[in-house]
Amino acid sequence: MDVLSAAELPGGFAYPKGFLRAVESGLVGLEPWWLLEGENLRVRAVGIRERFPERRLVPFARREDNDDVACWDLAGGVVCVIHDFAAPGWENRREFADFYAWLRAALEDFMEFEQ
Repeated sequence: MDVLSAAELPGGFAYPKGFLRAVESGLVGLEPWWLLEGENLRVRAVGIRERFPERRLVPFARREDNDDVACWDLAGGVVCVIHDFAAPGWENRREFADFYAWLRAALEDFMEFEQ
């Protein structure tokens, strides 16, 4: 999986072990959530930096049925789900203590989601 390199990540941030474990295990799609990778990840990361310049966010997953994006919030030390393209100050949707807490919620979404 093509994730951001150390040079592309904000200083002082490294992907958490749980995230890397999920990627290595092939756990990249829990419909409606999909881990971002490659060009899609890079475009989203640049866009989020431009749309929310006052925040230090590193995106890692998107929800396919809306504009929600899961990110590490470096200022708060948590995982947050933002509604990308919302007006700054209105983007926050949910917050989780860490990647595994987000993953548990994503599994719940997976069980409830039907197209």
